[in-house]
Amino acid sequence: MTETVYETLDALGICLPEPVRPAAAFVPWTAAGDLLFLSGHIARRNGRPWTGRLGETLETADGVAAARATAIDLLATLHAATGNLATVRQIVKLMVLVNSAPGFTDQHLVANGASDLLIEVFGAAGAHARSAFGAAQIPFGSCVEIELVAQVARVPHAG
Repeated sequence: MTETVYETLDALGICLPEPVRPAAAFVPWTAAGDLLFLSGHIARRNGRPWTGRLGETLETADGVAAARATAIDLLATLHAATGNLATVRQIVKLMVLVNSAPGFTDQHLVANGASDLLIEVFGAAGAHARSAFGAAQIPFGSCVEIELVAQVARVPHAG
């Protein structure tokens, strides 16, 4: 018997939080065809922005943990958008922004925190294309921001 996405989350000890509402003039998600585009989610810790700059005040391992936490928030929004994560056919693409000090070059390793979790949760359907960039600053001083594109079986209305 194949484990469901929710059983996998449970086995990983992950309880999806309430989705975070946008702090500016945009919607949390929008659909085009069978693609669902999730707006950027910043890293949060204890309900507040997870602040810091990789290579300055944070180590790569901190960034990996922040990217994983951000992926959990993205899953919560994906669940809210679809009503059921079983409708996700494929995680198509991630764009990962890393608040980076000059000379920090491990953005790809930070991004693995999100990528690895999505593959763990969705299996082959979690494998995705990805970009990872260093940024001079991210809203609220957050250390990581990630946006996600998923192919879904049922297309929801904009969030």
